[in-house]
Amino acid sequence: MVEGAARLTEELSRLMSADTVLRRDEPMDQRTTLRVGGRADAYVEPATEADLAVLVRWCRARRVPSFVLGRGSNLLVRDGGIRGVVISLAQPAFTDVRLVGERWWCGGGAKLKAVAMEARRAGVAGLEFLEGIPGSVGGALRMNAGAMGCWIFGVVEQVRVMDELGEVVELSGAAMNAEYRGCDQLRTRIALQAVLRGRSSSRSEIELRTQEYNAKRWQSQPAAPSAGCVFKNPPAIPAGKLVDELGLKGTRVGGAVISKVHGNFIVNEGGAKAGDVLRLIELVRERAMADRGIELEPELEIVGEMG
Repeated sequence: MVEGAARLTEELSRLMSADTVLRRDEPMDQRTTLRVGGRADAYVEPATEADLAVLVRWCRARRVPSFVLGRGSNLLVRDGGIRGVVISLAQPAFTDVRLVGERWWCGGGAKLKAVAMEARRAGVAGLEFLEGIPGSVGGALRMNAGAMGCWIFGVVEQVRVMDELGEVVELSGAAMNAEYRGCDQLRTRIALQAVLRGRSSSRSEIELRTQEYNAKRWQSQPAAPSAGCVFKNPPAIPAGKLVDELGLKGTRVGGAVISKVHGNFIVNEGGAKAGDVLRLIELVRERAMADRGIELEPELEIVGEMG
């Protein structure tokens, strides 16, 4: 793997501009909120959209797999790591947040917390729910992330996307075919920028709502490292309530534990491996099917090679 990673990064270094960040054999446990996972062959932070276009075209032409990494939440990287290229939109060209009227122009790499904070300062309401989601705008769009009864595509007007040929187009939010915890248009495209709409409000009203959301989150979600909700909610019952009723809270495999605070969270209590988390996921799915006839579908994205 190391030899292949060296060749890969050497070729990429000749393609990218000097300001692009390029590293080989990058540890993914340092780039995910669950703090588990193996290494990526190559890790790239393109400096510009032009660099990104060159990169995605090169990966397609060479048949090198690529994966776009947000802030590493809702993500489980297997212990064998990721072959190919991991792309992160962490550079300033992709993280800008600008207010135009009551609309926010947000780079795909912008932190959701930063968007919510800027909206609060400007007296623009409707985006408070984003503050507690530990992700980026692009990642939230790909997963149609939500919290507190809201979801990101409920406030999206327009998205700029790049396809695997490096071509950029703009799509309306309605044309993105967003669904519960997914977006068809972003399965093979990269979200470069989104326009989010809010509404004018007093700063005190926004701060009060933000405090209410934060209090609810602190009471209902664990503080230990996690990837957020593990399973999508089935129609019959919330996944966390199901896990609770099955008596699985506190179940441990290695350093991974089903949270006692919320049954739909698996936390890393220290030294967990991705394999530990995967075994817990399968244990819960098997019990849900055997005891209740319910098929649980993972919400978090699982990528990479087995260790």
